[in-house]
Amino acid sequence: MSDLGDFTDFDGDDDADDGSEAAEAATSSASTADADGAATDADLFDAASDGDDTDDDFAEMDVTPAGEDHGVGVVSATEGLRISEDGEETELRAYVTVENRSDVRIGKYLLVPYQDDERLFCRITALEYAQEFRADDATEIHARRAMRRGDIDEQDFKFVATLDPVAVLYSEDGELKRRMTDRVPKPETVVREATDKSEIKTGLKIPEDGVFLGHLSVGGEKVKTAAEPPTIDYRLKDDYEDGDPLVFRHTLVAGGTGSGKTHSAKNVLRQYLAEDRTYPVEDGARDVSPGLVMFDPQDEYAQMHDDNPDLDDAFARRLEREGIAYGGVDDTVAFVPKVEGASYATSDHRAEQVEFTIPFSMVQGNPWLIAGSSLNGNQYNALRLLLDRFSRDYGADGTYQQFKTFLDDPALREELDETGRVHEATFNAVKRRALGFDGIFDQDARPITDRIHEFVRAGGISVVPTYHINNSRTTVTVVLALAALIVDQKLSNDPEYERIKHTPLVLGLDEAHNFLSEVDSVQGEQIIGKFTEAAKQGRKERLGLFLITQDPQDIADPVFKQINSTVVLNLGDDDAISAVNIPASLEQKVPYMEKGQKVVYSPDNSEPVELVGLSKCLTNHE
Repeated sequence: MSDLGDFTDFDGDDDADDGSEAAEAATSSASTADADGAATDADLFDAASDGDDTDDDFAEMDVTPAGEDHGVGVVSATEGLRISEDGEETELRAYVTVENRSDVRIGKYLLVPYQDDERLFCRITALEYAQEFRADDATEIHARRAMRRGDIDEQDFKFVATLDPVAVLYSEDGELKRRMTDRVPKPETVVREATDKSEIKTGLKIPEDGVFLGHLSVGGEKVKTAAEPPTIDYRLKDDYEDGDPLVFRHTLVAGGTGSGKTHSAKNVLRQYLAEDRTYPVEDGARDVSPGLVMFDPQDEYAQMHDDNPDLDDAFARRLEREGIAYGGVDDTVAFVPKVEGASYATSDHRAEQVEFTIPFSMVQGNPWLIAGSSLNGNQYNALRLLLDRFSRDYGADGTYQQFKTFLDDPALREELDETGRVHEATFNAVKRRALGFDGIFDQDARPITDRIHEFVRAGGISVVPTYHINNSRTTVTVVLALAALIVDQKLSNDPEYERIKHTPLVLGLDEAHNFLSEVDSVQGEQIIGKFTEAAKQGRKERLGLFLITQDPQDIADPVFKQINSTVVLNLGDDDAISAVNIPASLEQKVPYMEKGQKVVYSPDNSEPVELVGLSKCLTNHE
């Protein structure tokens, strides 16, 4: 038996001996309650209070936490905290508080401050829920309880964001600068959203000035700041302070049908025709506005002559505040190739229309124009010999019809065969390939070589529509003849047309895959070689290629390698997406992008980013 000691000696009457008025009052109230059945706990509390010697009430406790929350969460060291030169070994995670979880998205930009004035600029690359307490929630009881409750208690879970460190931001002489990540933040450092325009632009290395491409976005939503305007404009570098303007290092716009690539291309090209945009030429002796020569297979770019009727005053004022050029370009001319059996008629634009023809004399410097796609090296050399012989016999103004007559001379074929210069079979093969160009050369219009001063104009747009030409061989010949004329004059040390040589030019080529594909033939080698050399010398000669395509995988690799700025809109083809060579983090977004959304990959300009283009075209676009 337990020894309860003094507990067994307890006598309830002991309390009465030491009782007080309060105890008696409380006992009285309790008796009354038992009798009437109507007394409340408050009555008992009041009765006990009446006998107290003091009138003071109970002190109220302040349950509001001291201070105020700021940021989205804190740096977590639970699973390690590491910054490494090898990005795959970097471990940087942030715990996100319950109130901020619904606003956090993959791709969002965050800032992690150090103990001094520096801060780490990061991007969210992954989001994860983890259990706060060890429990099995994959059970029938848990599931049915959650289904009936209808809400989720977020406090039962951790919400963790994985961060990719982009750069360290620091100030030097009052200027915000960036450097590679070389410091690790401390655990429990508050992480905040990047909302300052200068911090975001510096962190992503986006130039303050240049050619406008769109507004920075994450997941299709524009990044907003506290500035006015709240959006962040993305621009391509366009001066010589930090290297060459990127227009002369070439641009590729890739997008599928309906992705808005023509809309986007027009808006970018319009910026190059801004009144105040000039580039130095002739060793810096003077500044000249660039000209645009645009090859247009769908008859859309001559519309840049006209204003967009849907662009209202409010939208225009916004464009002016952001320094974005808009409105039709009055100096827009449609140079229509005169082709047998094809007539050009349109009511889609009000630009001036000028007809021209390709003189056969242009073939002399570019024999591949009539080489076809199946001439081998031996046959191509024979064609060059025949053209040289034709030029000596008929002069520089010899026509295509005269060349056909020249090839029909049996004495010429016999002479070349007997001397061993061109075998008879080779001669016949060249003749077959060189026929069929009757409707292209020397038509009833002024030669383009006589219109160079009209065709190439500083600050003007020359559009070459080919929509009315039904024959693809004819279209390719016309486009490549004019493109080769510009490239040859730009690269020449002794140019025949000084206007081309000394005018900064943007050479636009829509459906570029039809002209710059890598073909296993002499003609293909000549074309790709010419354009590759033009791309390499573009910075020096003030020549920028602006290629537009829905099949980037078909553009020859030597040309593609010279492209510095790639603008990718929606693409559904896996081969096309792989070909544009953008980072994997952005590549997976491409098939899901809406019209106007784009990814820009320009290593010499900024970090890879996602943009949203303008909702309205800056010129007419029907």
